[in-house]
Amino acid sequence: QIHLVESGGGMVQPGGSLRLSCLASGGAFSDYAVGWFRQAPGKEREFVAATSRGAGTTSLAHSVKGRATMSRDNGLNTVYLQMTNLKFEDTATYYCAAVPVSASRWLVDPSSYDYWGQGTQVTVSS
Repeated sequence: QIHLVESGGGMVQPGGSLRLSCLASGGAFSDYAVGWFRQAPGKEREFVAATSRGAGTTSLAHSVKGRATMSRDNGLNTVYLQMTNLKFEDTATYYCAAVPVSASRWLVDPSSYDYWGQGTQVTVSS
């Protein structure tokens, strides 16, 4: 069973940047597809980014494309979500999620994931 811990959230002004981290423990991390999701108060959890197992090809939601980069370092059991040019609408709790997969693919549906972190808050405010 894998355990996920997010970090790196905080308060930032519009146009600012943040790098979120998700540290995994307890499993062969390179065998897992990993996703980032976010949830704002009163809204459903939404897909932000995902990476496949292994070297990790990535997929980004349209809402963050051009402003976000997802990467993974399997040696450090960590995935990152770098976000730039942050907007008010990026305010949410950000979660990472993981699921073991046998093929290299990324998953955008939160129900596809077995393991979730506790979340890290990102607040974009002037």
